[in-house]
Amino acid sequence: MAGVTPLLIDGSYLEGGGQILRMALSLSAVNSLPITVNKVRAGRPNPGLRPQHLTGLQLVRDASSGRLDGGQIGSCEISFYPGTMAGGNYMADTQTAGSVTLLVQAVLPCALFATAPSRYVLRGGTNADFAPQADYYIQVFRPIMSWFGADFRLYIHRRGFYPQGRGEVTLEVKPVYKGLMAADFTDFGEVVSVYGKAYVSGVLPIKVAHKMADTAEDVLREQLPANVEIRVERVKEHPDKAVGNGSGIVLWATTSSGCVLGGSALGKKGREAETDGRTAAEEIVSSIKRRVCLDDYAQDQVILYMALAKGKSIIRTGPLTKHTETAIWVAKQMCKVDFKVTPDEGTDCVYVECEGIGALPPRRS
Repeated sequence: MAGVTPLLIDGSYLEGGGQILRMALSLSAVNSLPITVNKVRAGRPNPGLRPQHLTGLQLVRDASSGRLDGGQIGSCEISFYPGTMAGGNYMADTQTAGSVTLLVQAVLPCALFATAPSRYVLRGGTNADFAPQADYYIQVFRPIMSWFGADFRLYIHRRGFYPQGRGEVTLEVKPVYKGLMAADFTDFGEVVSVYGKAYVSGVLPIKVAHKMADTAEDVLREQLPANVEIRVERVKEHPDKAVGNGSGIVLWATTSSGCVLGGSALGKKGREAETDGRTAAEEIVSSIKRRVCLDDYAQDQVILYMALAKGKSIIRTGPLTKHTETAIWVAKQMCKVDFKVTPDEGTDCVYVECEGIGALPPRRS
């Protein structure tokens, strides 16, 4: 494969961040397609690879027994030559508060298309800015992926917050030996319930979590005809439980048709806890009133799986985010698939359709 000319991917396209790297390497590994990504994070104040990006690339490299050229902090161009995804046990540590769920984003497709089950111990930030919280992946994204026939488990062993990080999760993945199924996310049904978790860690008082939970419950009960239940969790700062001071809230709504929608917020110093509770609740309310089947956080993440599945997948979601537009562009480049985006007349929602390539794991020996 070393003699093959890699497919060139413009790393500055649209969103121009780490998403292009994660998605491009994942699809490279699944499709056994060498790639070069240039202009890595070119529009950022500190362009090139940062530690959390490099950790994700190295994880995909190891999981696929591949070769990574240009894998240094600050690199603005990398080339990747994938090998075979054999499953097994792996470990990755961002050494920062870089999000562990972004590591999951990078490696989950590889693990689903491996020849054997995989187990990953991932360290970094479990609840970080600009990334899904680990709780969201467990309560929202895992049920979504089950519609594609995918099965994974994510366990939070220790929470880690900015700036130390040092949280730890375990990701366990079973391969989809017969490939992913096409999924239809167009039937909203009716909202059944909203559950959630508000938490604090370190020196923060438990009343912070209670304020988040109480405010979120008030907003939800006022606007939704659904059962609402939010649990409050106090995580003591302890090497085995949590590192650093942090707070946040994660909500998930379920509908009668099986849709799961998320809403979340991270606490921030100097900001009222009630504001965070209201933010998370209003995200849920907005999704439900629009009757979308995937929230804004999930819409871009399913694009890769729509491209790899066998058959036509279709989703009904809100206006496309830049992350989703970027994901569609990368999938088109690397899987040679087409995405049809159709406005839902009379709303600001859209339908997105894709006939996937029906990717399969390598044959087991």
